[in-house]
Amino acid sequence: MSYHTETLIIGAGPAGLTAGYLLSKKGRDVVVLERDPQQVGGISRTVSHNGYLFDIGGHRFFSKAKAVVDLWDEILPDDFIERPRLSRIYYRGKYYAYPLKAFEALRNLGLLQSAACVASYLYARARPIPEPKSFHDWVRNQFGERLFSIFFKTYTEKVWGMSCDAISADWAAQRIKGLDLGAAIRDALVRSLGLKAKAKPGEPVIKTLIESFRYPRRGPGMMWEAAAAKIARQGGRVLLDRGVDGLSYDAATGIWTVSVQRGDGSRETYTARNLISSAPVRELVEAIKPRPMSTFHARALQYRDFLTVALIARSRREFPDNWIYIHDPSVQVGRVQNFRSWSPEMVPDADYTCLGLEYFCFEGDGLWNASDADLVALAKREIGTIGLIAPEDVVDACVVRQPKAYPVYDENYRQNVAMVRMELERDFPSLHLVGRNGMHKYNNQDHAMMTAMLTVENIIEGRRRHDIWRVNEDAEYTEAGLSGAEEALGSERLVPRRVA
Repeated sequence: MSYHTETLIIGAGPAGLTAGYLLSKKGRDVVVLERDPQQVGGISRTVSHNGYLFDIGGHRFFSKAKAVVDLWDEILPDDFIERPRLSRIYYRGKYYAYPLKAFEALRNLGLLQSAACVASYLYARARPIPEPKSFHDWVRNQFGERLFSIFFKTYTEKVWGMSCDAISADWAAQRIKGLDLGAAIRDALVRSLGLKAKAKPGEPVIKTLIESFRYPRRGPGMMWEAAAAKIARQGGRVLLDRGVDGLSYDAATGIWTVSVQRGDGSRETYTARNLISSAPVRELVEAIKPRPMSTFHARALQYRDFLTVALIARSRREFPDNWIYIHDPSVQVGRVQNFRSWSPEMVPDADYTCLGLEYFCFEGDGLWNASDADLVALAKREIGTIGLIAPEDVVDACVVRQPKAYPVYDENYRQNVAMVRMELERDFPSLHLVGRNGMHKYNNQDHAMMTAMLTVENIIEGRRRHDIWRVNEDAEYTEAGLSGAEEALGSERLVPRRVA
């Protein structure tokens, strides 16, 4: 069967549904195609398992962009709750506040370890590595080898699957801007001796994190399910179980032809004047026929994947953290989400708790390919090691794999994205890339939404008035005339780059 629409959107995540909602609100004909056969929301969906709800990665609803906040309130006006923000670091049986509190860190590390950290810091400052090239080099120079090994090495390598010796120093310099653990330890030592610490002239002020955030009472999926429903009420269509596997563009007519395969093997064809894609760049370019010359560059783009093992257990004690970063090298888990702390409605029984253990991996590696039973056994063993749940108290579990969760910024990604972007913008003027995977850019949820909001304005005006690639850059996006979005979204969401 063949269908025609003015604008076809590939992907029903935050970016795709934002675009679909705003276009249909303007009375434009729009169709959103989603590969998932059951849910919208992409990585921002809410998974339900036997009445327990859990988030894929944890999605705080906080933004500096008033336009984004206003849109959240418009789509989901009555279902936000305010939640306190708390996260900690777990390392070798002890918990550390995040951001780090000096006296607590000293107490947890112990006198000998603290003294060794200070000595390591002083040695590194006295004898720095000239022209540091790697993340390891840079952090060692700033904080010393011991603080690097405790608070930086393990978690960074778990998340990105790269050695800290392979990650570039320029990423470290940007990512750890304003953080001085050495100064925190020095200050605590000075105070412990009853002396008054003096701030150095020009010393950066460490920024504090937000103390609370808003969250849909039944998880982020509420937002995107509501958006999909409103698109339908506004005359648009959101269609699940549609995997796009072919794209062709007729330059003479300006019409796209899109071929789709459903889970039952049946096929559909769509034609459209505008095409918005939040699909991974690599998959999008592979689907275009004839193949673009930049296909080689698209194929070189890499992704980091992860999986969540949700453990449902009898609750003997509660802890207030939204999540805990696991820096301990004795376990593979990288982060633990506490879903009741995100929202009490995520856990229907007060006598039970639900924790999500996140394992960062690459699609196809040993963790990814492990059976659900083996992953649950691993998670139960490791949560027992950490001490948050007794393994014997676990009564149910669920495994969710999330491919292409994080675009990887390797040494060639910038050039590869530039080449793909250049060709697509030159040859396909009505193709618009949006969102995290659509732009191969480590966007937060609000950044992804903003790329869609600007794209909708470009389509309605019939010209590329806004450069959406400036969203989530170091330079603030302050495009004059963008209603409600003059306040910048903030600094770039940084991911590591390999050593050149």
